[in-house]
Amino acid sequence: MLNRKTVLLLCSALLVHFLYAQPHSEFRGVWIATVMNIDWPPQNASAEAQKAEYIRQLDLHQRNGMNAVIVQVRPSGDAFFPSPHEPWSQWLTGVQGRAPVPFYDPLAFMIKEAHKRGMEFHAWLNPYRAEFSIGKSSIAPENNIRKNPHWYVTYGNTRYFNPANKEVQQFVVNVIKDIVRRYDVDAIHMDDYFYPYPVGGKDFPDDHDYRASGTTLSKADWRRSNVDSIIKHINIAIKSVKPYVKFGISPFAVWRNLKDDTQGSDTKAGLTNYDNLYADILLWLRKGWIDYVTPQLYREINDPLIPFEKMVSWWAAHSFGRHVYIGHGIYRALENSANWKKPTQLPDQIKIVRSTPGIHGSVYYSSRVFKSNPNGWNDSLRNNYYREPAKVPDMPWLPKRPAWE
Repeated sequence: MLNRKTVLLLCSALLVHFLYAQPHSEFRGVWIATVMNIDWPPQNASAEAQKAEYIRQLDLHQRNGMNAVIVQVRPSGDAFFPSPHEPWSQWLTGVQGRAPVPFYDPLAFMIKEAHKRGMEFHAWLNPYRAEFSIGKSSIAPENNIRKNPHWYVTYGNTRYFNPANKEVQQFVVNVIKDIVRRYDVDAIHMDDYFYPYPVGGKDFPDDHDYRASGTTLSKADWRRSNVDSIIKHINIAIKSVKPYVKFGISPFAVWRNLKDDTQGSDTKAGLTNYDNLYADILLWLRKGWIDYVTPQLYREINDPLIPFEKMVSWWAAHSFGRHVYIGHGIYRALENSANWKKPTQLPDQIKIVRSTPGIHGSVYYSSRVFKSNPNGWNDSLRNNYYREPAKVPDMPWLPKRPAWE
């Protein structure tokens, strides 16, 4: 018979195995933001230093068990690649329109290095931001702001492509088709900046466009229809070039509050995708216009306004068969937040993600945070939660993609 000590050891081993069971298939991604040089490239760095820093970050993420990177390649009507449509980004060389010297193609380089490490590369674009800070941003002579000023509106201190302008919609579609055609990307990714977040109680300046449209829709429904239109046509464009390339959206955490909609979440969000950003994420999922959603659930477990655990369950119940990857706000560990100073916050979030049917993985914001190993989370991922490699979950509605080039 087994003695008491042996039984306790076996029970402990089984408990550890249960807690750190490794899924064979799980999305494990990291956002790499380039706007304002948040994560990459280092400001005023040479081309070689840019490459070295990107490789350092990829190697770190590979050690941490990641299998995907989501890299911002069009942060503000610009490009981290030689584009026939838009100028080189100011955050690459310091001056918009200036190519790297010695010349290299950052997007081609980044994709190749990610694929060498077995990681998917998701090209992250901002659809509408055009001039990050009016009067301060570098604007190249060939920028469309100079060539097609009627495409833009000013709101706050930022200039935006006008979501109501059909030429703008087609232009953004053309930018994306060009990327998909020329580069071996695994996905096109967009974040939460659709109609902009409200600024100082001012309304977005589109009264003229609304009246000129002749629509019978309310202004809110008309705005949503403008965003619906570009999402639908981006998906069509992607699939017309390479049917296996994915299209994903990373929205603000809350679609709508339950008090405003029976489909909404039991939350107290001060603004929502549907009502303030005019992004009807559930429609896009239901229609199959997007392949995955990565809600930015940057709050903590038991948050009084937007509880992490409730939102994970809500998104799982509203995926319409598409993939859901949860966005974790690990940057908050660097803030003055007691809950995010707890070493258990991220491990407990991963446990919730893994125990919720209909959730397919996680994405972390953002890359630079891992450099400081907050709360020892690099070690937790390497030694426990991401100890074993996992493949990116298959999407059965898409054709199988060819091997990476």
